[in-house]
Amino acid sequence: MEAILVALITGGLSLLGVVITNMMAARRAEQRMVTAQAVTDARLEELTREVRAHNNFAQRVPVLEEQLRVANHRLSNLEKAHTPAGQAIS
Repeated sequence: MEAILVALITGGLSLLGVVITNMMAARRAEQRMVTAQAVTDARLEELTREVRAHNNFAQRVPVLEEQLRVANHRLSNLEKAHTPAGQAIS
């Protein structure tokens, strides 16, 4: 009878140790996942900010190109107006 009682106590304590160890490991793994998710979220926010900045730049380039085209046209008109007849414009 005593041997059975010792075996039950030993088995119960072993089971308790395994349960506690597994709970602690799960808690540590969950904390690591939360930390990794926070890092991923921060990186995603930074990439989103960079993409928005790039998109803003991409929207402004055609406007600048049009302004440059208009400025070149105006310069050409001014050059034509101030160039004596028969002289080539370089």
